[in-house]
Amino acid sequence: MSKSRLDPIAPGTRPELAELEGKIIRKRGKITPLYQYLLNSPVMAEGWEEFLSAVRQRNSLPADLRELVILRVAALNQAPYEFEAHIEHAKKAGVPDHKIDAAKEASISPVFTDHEQLVLQLTDTMTRQIEVPDALFNKIAAHYAGKELLDLCITIGAYNMVSRVLVALHIGH
Repeated sequence: MSKSRLDPIAPGTRPELAELEGKIIRKRGKITPLYQYLLNSPVMAEGWEEFLSAVRQRNSLPADLRELVILRVAALNQAPYEFEAHIEHAKKAGVPDHKIDAAKEASISPVFTDHEQLVLQLTDTMTRQIEVPDALFNKIAAHYAGKELLDLCITIGAYNMVSRVLVALHIGH
């Protein structure tokens, strides 16, 4: 494991962060190691908390599908901290262990339902190529429209942001 490129901020060590730390604790129950790094930029930590809480907790996607997307993004981007952090969420959402393991495979496993495979294909495309070909988008649009379509794309994009920050800063590596 390589050393993180950013020093974490120990909770309770900076009086100017007390209010923000309290808010994070109220929402998350504790200040996780990730938030100790995010506290280096209080504005970013607060925005991160608000945005990613909306993506995870106020999303129109079924929780199991949302967590599969997050696991897949983490696996594709080689972000073990993100992957490990979402195993518990995936299990709570009803994702079986064999699908959690399959999310790590290089190609999309046939253990996933046809619908899950389609969503994971979008996840792979948005993560690896960014541009989504019309043929794939049209398949997705046959299942999702409006809020659900936006929530799906934002979930994929948001967790690509998460993994890219984690990987760049060697958080959890």
